[in-house]
Amino acid sequence: MDLDAPMAMAPLMGSARTGATILCCNCGAPIDGTSSAGALCYDCIKSTVDISQGIQREATLHFCKDCDRWLLPPASWVTAAPESRELLSLCLKKLRNLGKVRITDARFIWTEPHSRRVKVQVTVQDQVADGVLMQQSFEVTYVVASQQCKDCAKSYTANVWRAAVQVRQKVTHKRTFLFLEQLILKHQAHRDTINIKEERDGIDFYFAQKNQAEGFISFLKSVVPVLTKESRHLISADTHTGNKSYKYNYSVEIVPVCRDDLVALPLKLAKSIGNISPLVLCHRIGTSVNLLDPNTLQTAEVSADIYWRAPFHPLAGTPDLVEFIVMDIESTGVRKGKWLLSEVQVARASDLGVNDNVYFTRTHLGQHLHAGDSVLGYMLEGTNFNSDALEAIESSKAYGSMIPDVVLVKKHYPNRRRNRKRNWKLKRMAKDEGELLPKASDQAKMDAEYEMFLRDVEEDEELRAALALYKNSLKTKREADAMSIADTDMMTEAEEDGPKISMDELLDDFEEMEIQDKE
Repeated sequence: MDLDAPMAMAPLMGSARTGATILCCNCGAPIDGTSSAGALCYDCIKSTVDISQGIQREATLHFCKDCDRWLLPPASWVTAAPESRELLSLCLKKLRNLGKVRITDARFIWTEPHSRRVKVQVTVQDQVADGVLMQQSFEVTYVVASQQCKDCAKSYTANVWRAAVQVRQKVTHKRTFLFLEQLILKHQAHRDTINIKEERDGIDFYFAQKNQAEGFISFLKSVVPVLTKESRHLISADTHTGNKSYKYNYSVEIVPVCRDDLVALPLKLAKSIGNISPLVLCHRIGTSVNLLDPNTLQTAEVSADIYWRAPFHPLAGTPDLVEFIVMDIESTGVRKGKWLLSEVQVARASDLGVNDNVYFTRTHLGQHLHAGDSVLGYMLEGTNFNSDALEAIESSKAYGSMIPDVVLVKKHYPNRRRNRKRNWKLKRMAKDEGELLPKASDQAKMDAEYEMFLRDVEEDEELRAALALYKNSLKTKREADAMSIADTDMMTEAEEDGPKISMDELLDDFEEMEIQDKE
């Protein structure tokens, strides 16, 4: 085809008429005269019209350093992470006259963390003339100012609590509170407290709001069997409006039965929970009291409601444990979970070389004991107990002849050093000891109880699973120099035979991590 050949053009029939074209009054660019706004092109409209006029470019955000919350005017405090949707919404609410335009986009602009500045790019849209929409973007800079919220200000002032939870347990030791402390730390149940004060028989937790105390009590009911009582004290009353202000006190009493305690149940209660033997061991404390018959491996549970209808006290506790030496052991073949029923002959460790007294009993520790091992237990023969329940058991025809001489509780490691260095550690709560500091004798008792609790954690896997154990990787030079070379050489293999916790079960303690710059 010849490109230079002329071609005939047919007239366009019925074609639409184009609008009138005019020139922009500012720059002279051709524009459609039927849709132009004020005879201006779009570029001239953008340069002459500012739809964001009246919207502030700077604002101030108030941040509480103690609780990491932001002020939402007039008096609300909200939690928002950096560059989150919640913080962006808070920034947009701080701008005046923003409701007169339509927001199409908003995003954060990166700034240095230490600059105390937050920058937001906002894109708005508005109608400048009939049928003409204009979109414009601008930046807003926020200055982060520190301001203490009312809740944090109250926490630094005495006697401003609104609700107090008084946790008590009527026992001579605090092993249950050590276990409860670790559960509270693991689940962060104490995050709303404004003060924690240690008392003689327990711990007091103070809260700024009533609902916070009720939430803490709900947590306690989910981990230990408790009895709760509530009381309130009138602070002030307004006779005109009828509004009254109260302070609330909650008394929470934990059952006095602890793990490894020897319990003599009332005969009626023993029959109602599965006809178990009335002389049992407490092998676990959870939402209920878990009991074990070491002669038959039968188990039973006593819920908090059942216990407080007919309370009972332990016959003997861990301070009454006696060390025995296993002379001979034979398995019966009866197994239930981690327990193996065995027949064992033991002798009291203090009687070796003095007399030939040997005691025969049954135990649930057949899987862990061997001849020559040390074991802790309760000595019943020749021991007087001031207990009506035990007297009822002795006078009973069904159970009077079944009372053993010895009840074994757990394996013992006598050669294990008391204050040896561990590769793990437990966190402790920051508590106010009050005006009376513990005496030297009381402090030694508390240290012994804590050491016993640490040994229980090492020996019991189920107990470790409920706690949060951390790596003890940070050791000071003073601790490293405390152990001499001679002490290291004298360490025997028996000291290393005790139960150990593997590093796979431990968590990293991020509070002690330090970032070191490489030179």
